[in-house]
Amino acid sequence: MPRAEAAVPRETGLVERLRLRLLSYNIQSGLSTRRYSDYVTRSWKHLLPVPSRMNNLDGIASMLSDFDIVGLQEVDTGSLRSGFVDQAAYLASRGGFPFVHDQTNRRIGMISQHSNALLSRFRPSAIDEHRLPGLIPGRGVLAVRYGSGEDALHVFILHMALGRRGRVQQFDFLIRLIGAHRHVIVMGDLNCRVDSPELLALLAATGLSEPAPDLHTFPSWSPKRQLDHILVSPSIEVEHVEVLQHTFSDHRPLAMRVALPRRSVFGAVSTYQ
Repeated sequence: MPRAEAAVPRETGLVERLRLRLLSYNIQSGLSTRRYSDYVTRSWKHLLPVPSRMNNLDGIASMLSDFDIVGLQEVDTGSLRSGFVDQAAYLASRGGFPFVHDQTNRRIGMISQHSNALLSRFRPSAIDEHRLPGLIPGRGVLAVRYGSGEDALHVFILHMALGRRGRVQQFDFLIRLIGAHRHVIVMGDLNCRVDSPELLALLAATGLSEPAPDLHTFPSWSPKRQLDHILVSPSIEVEHVEVLQHTFSDHRPLAMRVALPRRSVFGAVSTYQ
């Protein structure tokens, strides 16, 4: 099966650039799904540990090793269903990432922990955790900064609400977080299409763009909807975008290669420190 991908025109006359490989992936706590009926007939797997979950995690870790900054959603950070395995730490170790940070947004006793996670080959200068507003609590955004000052790179990793009313509140909150930052990347499962009113409002308010719309990521067995997005500010050159043909989850991973001005964004940031 050919990859779903989009080549993005490259600018000319650029200063020396630092290239980064980005990935956004909703891993569904390591569970694969093959059809809609699995959500019902295999719902027990969302509550109990199963061997296939660890097999999927190993496959995900192997795939992640090709990237520099990874934003994950629906990660379990150590509960009954994951066999008390911290999946963020496990994937970072297996994928060779020296820096990992997770944000647990919803705990259901010992049964499950729902988290966002950052895996990075660069040392972040700062990481802040924010709770997202919404009709149903339990969602958040990781705000990651690389470098300092007005030329820092700001990466936001999040998983938006299923309902539009909740997403509208959450996008308004995100707009305030982004503010006037110059270099911004937003990655995550936004649970809406690029032409949805709430996402269009975010793009208009922040100047961010969707470099390659209509790359479908859901459902993984027959993608028809683009729920997963990587949005970038105008200062970031996008060289390539593609949906990877992995079905470890009910989503497919979205990958992007970007170029940044080396002298500004990562001038004081080193790898593997």
